[in-house]
Order: sequence, then C-alpha cells, then structure tokens
Amino acid sequence: MPQDIAIIREIYEHEYSAEEFEVELDRALEKKAQTIVVEPARLGEDTARWIACGNCLHKTAVLSGFCCVATGAVWPEKGVVFLPFGFVSVVCAGVYAVSWQLDPCCKYQVEYDLMKVPKLPLHTLTTTTPVVLVRKDDTRRKVLQNIIAIAAGSLCFYKIYRWYL
Repeated sequence: MPQDIAIIREIYEHEYSAEEFEVELDRALEKKAQTIVVEPARLGEDTARWIACGNCLHKTAVLSGFCCVATGAVWPEKGVVFLPFGFVSVVCAGVYAVSWQLDPCCKYQVEYDLMKVPKLPLHTLTTTTPVVLVRKDDTRRKVLQNIIAIAAGSLCFYKIYRWYL
C-alpha cells in the first residue's frame, strides 16, 4: 500500500550521510510514496536531472516518431526527410526502455509549484528549496511512445525494404 508522503531529511550525522540519503530515497521509491520531498540539495538536483533526461528522451521519441510518420505520409518517396526522424525515434525509445522504463524514479515527476501538493508540511522542512517528486501514472505515456516508435521504425524498415527489393 503506497504511503502518502516521504521526506528525505538533510541531517548530516557522519561522513556517510550522503549515501544514507540515497538509500532513503530508494526506500521511498520502492514503497511507492505518493509524494517524496528531497531536502539534500545535491540528491534533489541529481534526481530532478535524471527525471528531466528521461522526459527529454520520451518527448524526443514521440515527436520525432510523429514527424517521421507525418513526413512519410506527405513525401513517401523522400526518405532523406523521414528516415532520420524514424531513426531518432527508435533510438530514443530504445534507450528509454533500457535505461529508464524499469527505474522506479520514472514513475515520478518534479513538482515545481508547491501549492499544488496538498498536505505538504512545509513548516517542518529544514530547507527552503526542496525537490518535490509526485508519483504519476505513466502507462498511457509509455504506450503512446512505444506505438509511435514502432510505427516510425516499421515505416522506415518498409520503405528501405521496398527501395532495395
């Protein structure tokens, strides 16, 4: 059963505190907390960058796949236009599937507007700039990404097959 909120406190007790923060974050991710507040600045920034990188791969896969299919429909004989889009879409979707899809962190998004997060105990935090992660259902997003990447890759494969037949 998911917990409502997990707070990774920035309390340095010894030289291995940074590693303990990472372990606490991993535990919160495994417990599927709805909201995770990360107080340690470096861990929060690294986590936000990791999520942003995954989001970038996802968006690139979807947009380039859509461009591939659209330009392939408009200019079916001009492979130089749609083949690069299809290649980028398949590569980005593949990298996302291998590196991000199974990571529990990909189920979270960074919430920048703290007023959108109900029941957030801002008065108990030791930092003024926490990184707040909110759990989101990404099933539709992944299905969309995979369908578009498969369509783009299939179109490219089909066109290359037809050209060399």
